[in-house]
Amino acid sequence: MTHLDPRQARRRYLVLHGLRWLPTGLMIPIVTLLPLDRGLSLSQVGMVVAAQGFVVLAMELPTGGLSDSLGRRPVVIASGVINIAVLGLIFTAETFVAFAIAYGLQGLYRALDSGPLEAWYVDATLAHDPDADISRGLAGGGAVLGAAVALGALLSGALIALDPLPGVEALAVPVLAALIMQAVAVVAAAALMSEVNRKRGWAGVRSSVREVPSVIAGSVGLLRRSRVLTALICVELFWGFGMVTFESLMPVRLTEVLGSPDDAAAIMGPAASAAWGCSALGAAMVPLLSRRLGVPLTAALMRVVQGGTVVAMAAFAGPVGLVTAYFATYVVHGAANPMHMTLLHREVTSAHRTSVVSLNSMVAQPAGAVGGIVLMALADAVSVQTAMVAGAVVLAVAAPLYLPAHRAQQRRSSAPGAEDRGADADHRRSLGDSQLEV
Repeated sequence: MTHLDPRQARRRYLVLHGLRWLPTGLMIPIVTLLPLDRGLSLSQVGMVVAAQGFVVLAMELPTGGLSDSLGRRPVVIASGVINIAVLGLIFTAETFVAFAIAYGLQGLYRALDSGPLEAWYVDATLAHDPDADISRGLAGGGAVLGAAVALGALLSGALIALDPLPGVEALAVPVLAALIMQAVAVVAAAALMSEVNRKRGWAGVRSSVREVPSVIAGSVGLLRRSRVLTALICVELFWGFGMVTFESLMPVRLTEVLGSPDDAAAIMGPAASAAWGCSALGAAMVPLLSRRLGVPLTAALMRVVQGGTVVAMAAFAGPVGLVTAYFATYVVHGAANPMHMTLLHREVTSAHRTSVVSLNSMVAQPAGAVGGIVLMALADAVSVQTAMVAGAVVLAVAAPLYLPAHRAQQRRSSAPGAEDRGADADHRRSLGDSQLEV
């Protein structure tokens, strides 16, 4: 690692992080509407999205080993190049097979992209000063992520409304814009990610890949030994399944209400942008509630409330009510995630934190894939409203899975003092460790 000081590393990280997430924001309003507009059915869209989830599930751990072996910079650049190809395929795709290939390749991109940029920032900062505070940069990264996605979604809606390119359908214009921004991100990564070449090469890659089964086995072993951890991972299964309702079905529901996919896409841009702000608001406010109820009960309440907000999305017949319910869903979504991750971190030590957090993320992928297939098929066969209500039920029934964590917290609180303080200290130390292990 070159000798960037922490301020330089932070500035470069935030710039690259923003460029990485801007294309995602541009794609959010049209990710479901474009294939539908090009003739795919809802069931086919569900299967296309599932291809991405299953590829991520298969490749996330091996690609993490690739980043550790070859270095962060080449993996970030490779992931960006792959996403350029993905966006090019989506821009030109007209058939189910073409979209399936594009989304399967996007799964590889997301697996490669998961972690190396953040790990590069941590490596660069700690190489300059092993005792440096990395929390400010990581918190800034979260803020930049939300701002970039919000800006991208807003720009996407504006591009669709303006329809500035004759001969290019309005829904495809944001895809072209995302492709251009991804190319800029690749060039920026090549220029700004200064890194000493790793010397382990392909031998290190082979070694990392060979270690994947033992990593998975160790994580599964932790689940067998901890009822709390098992329950928390199962929450993520329900959560991944149910998120299809507000991530993929919302644009379809809005199209139903408005009667026009172009009008729905134009509204989804600013709506998705505002929704990310609502998510940040929920995350900022939830500590006030958790101090009264405790983290486990707050997390359980969020699951039930989110189920209720999704039901409201299905019930409202007008665009104002639908969008309001959509915002409420994202407020709860933003509040729920920090509660869930706090409980997860409490149950693992630094030795297993990264593998368990990765496993938590990984189970959401196949759950979302199955949710996409089942709920899209249900929307096709019955109605979009029925599919949204079914997803809402799945979100809400996960609430009792937080009870083991609640009972564990009660047992800990019965012996206050050193144990709690020690757990908090370990959490702070191991949080830094987990960033190094990405």
